[in-house]
Amino acid sequence: MKTKESPATTRASVPTPVDGASVELRNVVKYYANQRALNGVNLSMAPGEFVALLGPSGCGKTTVLRALSGLESVTEGQIRIDDTDVVNTPVNKRDIGMVFQAYSLFPHMTVLQNVEFGLRMRRVDAASRRRRASESLDMVGLASFGGRYAHQLSGGQQQRVALARALVTRPRVLLLDEPLSALDAKVRVQLRDEIRRIQTDLGITTLFVTHDQEEALAVADRVAVMREGNIEQIGTPEDLYTKPATSFVATFIGLSNAIDAELVGSTVRVLNAALPLLGTGPAEGLVTAFIRPEDISFAPTGIPATVVASSFLGSLRRTQVRLEGGELLFVQHEVQLRPETGERMFVQLRGRAVAVEGRR
Repeated sequence: MKTKESPATTRASVPTPVDGASVELRNVVKYYANQRALNGVNLSMAPGEFVALLGPSGCGKTTVLRALSGLESVTEGQIRIDDTDVVNTPVNKRDIGMVFQAYSLFPHMTVLQNVEFGLRMRRVDAASRRRRASESLDMVGLASFGGRYAHQLSGGQQQRVALARALVTRPRVLLLDEPLSALDAKVRVQLRDEIRRIQTDLGITTLFVTHDQEEALAVADRVAVMREGNIEQIGTPEDLYTKPATSFVATFIGLSNAIDAELVGSTVRVLNAALPLLGTGPAEGLVTAFIRPEDISFAPTGIPATVVASSFLGSLRRTQVRLEGGELLFVQHEVQLRPETGERMFVQLRGRAVAVEGRR
């Protein structure tokens, strides 16, 4: 019978830090038959850095992770760990720990035996195996679960065991392939925060693959947004959200209103306002401006709008309105304001810089 998920218990000891490795992908290309999956990917990670690969299904993010691990060969390019090209190095020689979406625990082994497995394959003596496995379980808050079997654990606990198993060999690089996607929302947040804490404590260079932007923005030092086998933009979570380099990033990270506008020099004329251009833009002329819902407000006067729907999101409310020209906009505002469907209101832009894309 599965047990209820619970927060990690207090750890008995602080884990010994690991000397994280530098990681670099140089112009990595991958073909599957005649299908190009990676289009010359370049990515550098500093020792101890936590980078998230974020993108929609089929964008190539898992292919990058599998190429780095050695589970996939590459067609062209270099993969360097501590400045050594490991393209032709087998998986078990790359000093990498891996955690996947599927927990893949051995059902006939206890939790402790599952965690010990990698050390057994490395011919570590029994006493050292047990000590290190116990330390890893302690690290993930499961010190008292060593004698249980996989079917006696919740999904979150099984994933903690998988993480302990990946960490027990003390790898210098940790790869996480959507490890939280099979878990319910509350457990995902708990384990997400635990992964970040453990990674920070140990200093392991970590690549985290996810399609969930909230996860990526919450845990990563930097986020690389992928699209169709390319890295569209890489930067801090704050930079990706406030300074998107492309329209894809602007619409994929967070929510943006796409509004017809005109670019004149470095000024964006949109919805009766003149806003500064964010970054560099296309040639002057008709463009699409991407405006965040929090950059629009309700006001006593301004642009007439009719409320279409309003959603309560806990600490804020998001309301969709229709302008007289038919445009639909999302407005993010305080929960105390509760617009009713069909209510007539006014909206204004807050005057912040906006990203734009040329019309095709």
